Amino acid sequence: MAGRLAGKRALVTAAGQGIGRATALAFAAEGASVLATDIADDKLAPLADALIATRRLDVTDDDAVKTIADEVGPLDVLFNCAGFVHHGTILDADPIDWDASFVLNVRSMFMMIRAFLPKMLERGVGASIINMASSVSSIKGAPNRCVYGSTKAAVIGLTKSVAIDYITLGIRCNAICPGTIETPSLEDRIAAQGTRVVGGTEAARRAFVERQPLGRLGTPEEVAALAVYLASDESSFTTGAVHVIDGGFTL
Repeated sequence: MAGRLAGKRALVTAAGQGIGRATALAFAAEGASVLATDIADDKLAPLADALIATRRLDVTDDDAVKTIADEVGPLDVLFNCAGFVHHGTILDADPIDWDASFVLNVRSMFMMIRAFLPKMLERGVGASIINMASSVSSIKGAPNRCVYGSTKAAVIGLTKSVAIDYITLGIRCNAICPGTIETPSLEDRIAAQGTRVVGGTEAARRAFVERQPLGRLGTPEEVAALAVYLASDESSFTTGAVHVIDGGFTL
């Protein structure tokens, strides 16, 4: 079924690669008018071939967030995808790591929603906010993910709070909680871990795959398909929900 997002205006953060890029493309393929943003604007350039508008945006820059919200106007869909995976235990992290991760993974979503929500409400026709959380969060702990899991637990709390506060005003807010997805970000982490484990990069990759009961990594396109559903009117009865897409990781 095509045209599931026809006539909708969507903004995607971290759209330069991985899940953000796949989602921007999927939204556009379903008929949405998409603004793809990323701090690395060079990575956005190929999206122009799919007739997707692009713009550099640092989601940790409060002034930049406010400016883009004023210029873009009301959205039908806001997908907060930007984030960072910190590696280590609580003793490996210092307060700077903790603060930086919360700024990017949580505070940026807080600021994006605060910036775009008023015009969504003013227009009065409803909207969908989608936040990128993780199965490593309040759902499940994972080794060496103390800071990351804490931030994503906060994202789930933020999602539920926005959902309950605006449920009668047509605003839906849902969270996506992926497992291990084959993205450039994961490749960077595999390469980094490969320098610290016996067997190198291949052993590090194998460990990521083996923790997925389905026996493989997920793809950005699979997560993007879920985002399309949450952005569309098909999910009009769904809000405040935590959507796990993790290959059985949390079973």
